[in-house]
Amino acid sequence: MNTSRADLRKTVPLAGSAIPVFLMINTFETGGSEGQFVLLTQMFSQPAFELHLGCLARQGPLADRFGEVPEFPLGGSLYAWQSLRTRFRLIRHLRTRRVEIAHAFDFYTNLTLIPAARFAHVPVVIGSHRQLGDLLSPAKFRAQTFVFRWCDAVVCNSQAAANRLLAVGVPSEKIVVIGNALPPASFDAVAPALPRRVETLRVGMIARMNDPCKNHAGFLRIAALVHQQMPQVRFVLVGDGPLRFELEQQTASLRLGDRISFLGNRRDIPAILASLDLAVLTSDSESLPNAILEAMAARLPVVAYDVGGNAELVNDQRGVLVAPGNESGFAGAIQRLLSDESLRIQRGDNARRFVQERYSLDRIRNNYEDLYQRLLEKKRGRKLPDAHGT
Repeated sequence: MNTSRADLRKTVPLAGSAIPVFLMINTFETGGSEGQFVLLTQMFSQPAFELHLGCLARQGPLADRFGEVPEFPLGGSLYAWQSLRTRFRLIRHLRTRRVEIAHAFDFYTNLTLIPAARFAHVPVVIGSHRQLGDLLSPAKFRAQTFVFRWCDAVVCNSQAAANRLLAVGVPSEKIVVIGNALPPASFDAVAPALPRRVETLRVGMIARMNDPCKNHAGFLRIAALVHQQMPQVRFVLVGDGPLRFELEQQTASLRLGDRISFLGNRRDIPAILASLDLAVLTSDSESLPNAILEAMAARLPVVAYDVGGNAELVNDQRGVLVAPGNESGFAGAIQRLLSDESLRIQRGDNARRFVQERYSLDRIRNNYEDLYQRLLEKKRGRKLPDAHGT
C-alpha cells in the first residue's frame, strides 16, 4: 500500500496551487457527525485547499446545502458486486481529481474510502473515529480497526474515543484528537423560541430518537422524579425518529403529558436553547456530544451521565456529572441547579467561556489545516505555504 515516488508525482499538483482534499460522509442526516461534516466543508482557508465532496447516499435534510454531491452507493453490502464496482469508480474519481488528501468521516466511509484512496495512490489518507466504538458490533469494530492500519492519521473527536483505539493497538502516533467545532452563530444572542414565563423553569434535551443509547426513556423517568418535587418545571425534547411513538406512550403512562413537549426536528436550536434554564443529556454512550457543546455555548449548565467524553466537557464548574444509571442522583442534580439561580448563572457562564476557548470554529479549523499540512509536508518532504496566511 506504500506510495512510490512516481505515483506521488502523478497525484501532486504544481507547487503553489490549491491542495485537492476529498471529504466523504455516509449520508446527510441530522446527526452530530453530519453536522460537523457540514461545518468542515465551510471552514477551510481559501485558496489553500480545493474541496471535493462525496457520500454513500445523498439523503437527509442537510443534502440540499450541497447540491449534486457524487454518490458512491454500496448496495446494501460492503462485499457485494455493486460495492466492488463502487470502489473502482471511487478510485477513478480520486485519480481524476488528483486528490492529495482523502478524509473519511464516519464508519462506512472509513471502510470504503480508506482502501480506495490507498489503491488510488492518494498521498495522505485520514480516517475518523467519532464514537467510542461500543455501539458497533465486535466484527464491525475489528474491521474498522484493520483499515485504520492504512491511514496516515485517525481523527478522534475526544480523548475517550482515542483511548478506545489505543486500547486495541492503533499506534499512538496515528491518533489525533480534534474536537467538534462550534460555529460563531452558536454564541449569538437570540430570542427564545418558546415564551419565557417567570413561574416556569424548563429542562431540555436535544437528541435523535433513533437509538436506545440516547436513553430518552431514562429522561422521562427522571422528569417524573423531578416533577414530584418541583411541579412547576416543564420538559422539552428536541429530535425525532422511530422511537418517538413509544416515548409518547411512556410519557402518558407517567402522567407527564402536560409537562413534556415533543418539538420534533428543529433548525432553530439556538432559539430553543434560549428557551431553557438547564440542558441535560441522558445518553449511555457519547464521544463528544454536540448537544452539550451547543448548550454550553448558549450559557446553559449541563447535567449528564459520566460516560465517554462527557467528562471532557462537564464538571462541577460547568454543570453536574452523574454516575451512569443513577436516575435519582440525576434528578437531584437537576433540582439543585433549578433551585439556585445564581449557581445556574455561574456555571452557565463558565461553560460558555470554556467552549469559546476550546471549540471555536477558528481553533478547530486551524487544527485541521495544521494536520493536513503536516501530513502532506511529510509525504512531499518539504514545507508548504501556511494555510492560515500568517
